[in-house]
Amino acid sequence: MKLKIIAFLIIIVVIALGVYYNLSQRVEIQEISLNSPDNQSIKEDIHIKLSAPAPLYIEYWKDGDSERFRTPLTDSKDDHLINLLLLEPSTKYNYQIVIDKWFPVKSKQMSFETRKQSPWMVHKWIKEKNPHDPKALGDDLIMLCFRGYPGNISIVDGNGTVRWYWQDDKMGVRLASLTPRGTILALLAPANKDEFKKEPNKNNGKPLPQGYYLRSGRLGFMGGTELVEISQTGKVLWRCNLEEKGVVMHHDVQMNNLNEIYAVVRDYKIDDRPNSKKDTLWGDAIVQIDSLGTIKHKWSPWTDWDLNKDTRLDSFKHDRFHFNTIAFDKDGSYLTSSPIENQIWKIDPKSGKIIWKLGKNGSFKMDPKDYFYFQHAPHITKDGDLLLFDNGDYAPQDTAKLQKRSRAIAFRLDTKNMVATRSYQAPLPIKQYTARMGSAFLLSNGNILQTSSKTGSAIVTDKQGKVLWELNSHFIPYRAVEVPESFWAKFRIKSN
Repeated sequence: MKLKIIAFLIIIVVIALGVYYNLSQRVEIQEISLNSPDNQSIKEDIHIKLSAPAPLYIEYWKDGDSERFRTPLTDSKDDHLINLLLLEPSTKYNYQIVIDKWFPVKSKQMSFETRKQSPWMVHKWIKEKNPHDPKALGDDLIMLCFRGYPGNISIVDGNGTVRWYWQDDKMGVRLASLTPRGTILALLAPANKDEFKKEPNKNNGKPLPQGYYLRSGRLGFMGGTELVEISQTGKVLWRCNLEEKGVVMHHDVQMNNLNEIYAVVRDYKIDDRPNSKKDTLWGDAIVQIDSLGTIKHKWSPWTDWDLNKDTRLDSFKHDRFHFNTIAFDKDGSYLTSSPIENQIWKIDPKSGKIIWKLGKNGSFKMDPKDYFYFQHAPHITKDGDLLLFDNGDYAPQDTAKLQKRSRAIAFRLDTKNMVATRSYQAPLPIKQYTARMGSAFLLSNGNILQTSSKTGSAIVTDKQGKVLWELNSHFIPYRAVEVPESFWAKFRIKSN
C-alpha cells in the first residue's frame, strides 16, 4: 500500500512540475500571415511570430478530406516561415499551428483557399477514354519537362493536377533529375538550339549512313547550354552557363550520393587512320562537373578505342556512341547506355576500364529474345534489378513499322557466372511504340512508369504490361520521372 501511495505522489509531482513548466514557459502566437509565392496556386507560405522561442509544426488538410499532413518540426525560435507545397488549386485547406511543448499547444482551426490555376498551366492531362485510375501511381507523382518556350518543369499527380511548377522565361527545359539532397537538376537551352546538318540532296544514289539521322550537329537534339539547381520551393540555388565554358552537355545529368554532379557531354577524336581522310569523329564522354562548370574528371571511350578495328566507324562518325544515360551502380561505378551498340556499359570510374557490357555481343550470356535495341534510361532499381526502356528500333524481328514495340525490361545480373536473366518485361501497346527517347522507372508500389515520348504519353503498367493509367502530354516529353513521396520529407509528412 505504501508503495502505491508513493508512486501516486510521484505522478502528481511530475504532472504539477509539467503544468508549472508549461505555464512558466508560456508561448503565444502573436501574428500569422499567409502569402502565395510567385502568385502560384499550388503553394502557400505561412509566417508565424511567437512571444518567445519555441519549435512548432503545422497540421493541414483539404476541407472534407480525411488525409492529413504535417510539416517537420522546426528549430526553437520566435519567427517561423513554413512552406506548404504540393497544394491543389481552388481548394480550401484547414490548418492548425502546434507549438511543441511537454503538452503540445494547438491553435484554433483556421483555413485558407488556394488561387485558381493559372490558365497556361491548365491542360487536359487525363483523357477519360484511356485508363486513368490514380491508384496506379500510389503516392508517387510524375515530373515532366517542356523544352519549348517558355520552358518549364511540371510535377503532376494521378488525377492530372499540376502540384509543383517551375518556369524559365528565356530557355526551354531539356531534362531534369532529382538529387539525393532534395533538389532538382535541370538542363536548359534555347528552344531553337537543336543542331542538325542539312540533308544533302544527293549521296551518289546511296542511302545516307544510319548515324547521320541521330545527331549530325555539335549540340544535337537533347543538348543544353545552361545547368541549374532548383530547391523544392522553386528557388534557383545556382546557375551555370555551359556554353561559355565550352561544355556541350546532352541527354542526362545526375547527382550521386556524394553530391557530385555527373553528365554526358559531346567528345571528339581526330580520325588519324592511315587510309582515311582526316576528319573529326564525334562521340561522347562522361564528366564530373561542379556548379561553376569546371570539369573535375572525364572518362571517354575514345581513349582506348581502336579506330582501325571499328567496322562501323564510317557509318557513325557523326555520333559513334550516342550515350543517353548516366546512372550509378551500388559500388559507385558508372552505368551508361550506347544505343548504337545496343548495349549497357558499366565503367570503373577510377581506372576508366569497361567492367562489362550487357546486350547483344556483350559480356553476359542471355536469351536472344531479351536483346534490346536503341535503349534508354538503364539504372539499378531498389530491388537490385537493372531496368531499362527498350525502344525496339532497328530490332531484326521488326521489319515493318506496324510491328515495332517498345517495352520496359529488367534483368537480374549474375556477375560471377556472367549470366543475365530477365526478371520481367512490360511491353507497351503497339500504338505507343517510340523510336526515340523514352524511359522506364519502378514506382514505389511496384508498378512501372514508362514514357512513350513520340506519342506524348506517360504510362503506368504492371510488370506484365497491362496499362493501368495514362497521361496525355501536350508536348514530346523526353522522359517522365518518378517523384516519390519521400522526396518531400523536408516539407511534409503524412500524419494519418
